[in-house]
Amino acid sequence: MSKVLPKPIEGQLRKFSLRVPECIRECSGIMIFGKRIKSIVFTTDVAILRNVNADAAIAVYPFTPQPVITQAILMAADIPVLVGVGGGLTQGKRVLGLSINAESQGAIGVVLNAPTSNEVLRYVKESIDIPTVITVVRDDEDIAARLEAGADIINVSAASKTPQIVKKIRDSFADVPIIATGGPNDESIRETIRAGANAITWTPPTNGDVFRDVMDAYRNGEEHP
Repeated sequence: MSKVLPKPIEGQLRKFSLRVPECIRECSGIMIFGKRIKSIVFTTDVAILRNVNADAAIAVYPFTPQPVITQAILMAADIPVLVGVGGGLTQGKRVLGLSINAESQGAIGVVLNAPTSNEVLRYVKESIDIPTVITVVRDDEDIAARLEAGADIINVSAASKTPQIVKKIRDSFADVPIIATGGPNDESIRETIRAGANAITWTPPTNGDVFRDVMDAYRNGEEHP
């Protein structure tokens, strides 16, 4: 018997929102606390967090992480959030404190930057009960050492080299959960999935980009897109 899917439910006001590329659904996903996560939106913008259909969010930014920022993101988001806790400019005990704080505020995982030492990674893993995500940006990263130190998930963010690095990791570690950046289009996303990524991070248009399209329509006497 064929499976008939129910019609989608859309509200008049909320139907205008961001949609992740449909091809991301082709990956296997990562199970975290019983939730299967395939698409992960890369943003700290609370307006986007409330208006996107991604399974989860990854909230990392280029400044020293602050608990008040984590609190604001987690209060606004209606999807699970992986929170950045430093590891580059921010090191040592501060990373550990930020990780404990992120867990207490409701983060589903913490993301440590590529320069994080294995010693700090181990301290974080021993201190929290949510997944530790370590970012990988180079193909010479010692993945075995990262896993031994306590990394639960590998997050590959290496621009055009991402599929290559994902495949290298997957060939050596069959069951390690891998998140990876998907690139600019459906084909680059599918290439990353074929390489072995379990979940894909997607960078949405900025709030300004979306608003520009809306304002252009208004200026032309058209309805809201």
